[in-house]
Amino acid sequence: QVQLVESGGGLVQVGGSLRLSCAASGIGFSAYTMGWYRQAPGKQRELVATISSRSSTNYADSVEGRFTISRGNAKNTVDLQMNSLEPDDTAVYYCSARLGPVADNIWGQGTPVTVSS
Repeated sequence: QVQLVESGGGLVQVGGSLRLSCAASGIGFSAYTMGWYRQAPGKQRELVATISSRSSTNYADSVEGRFTISRGNAKNTVDLQMNSLEPDDTAVYYCSARLGPVADNIWGQGTPVTVSS
């Protein structure tokens, strides 16, 4: 059974930091491109960051320089370190896994992040 389980969300003040973690099971983790997406109230889900099987990273312009994605193939985890958080970062954050550029994403259940000003 394929499963992605996120953790680490919560309430943080502007300028603070949070670290999200996603634990994957039921997939050949090291072969997958892993990612984080987010969906704010009333908005579409958007890409935050991805990390390929070769650990190449890609970031949305809005988080570049503030967020860092990393993966641990030994533990089947992908983390998102979020620094200098802003109110616009408030959203539900979803972990994703994708095998190849045209494959469908597998999604976790999401973890909420609220940045208060």
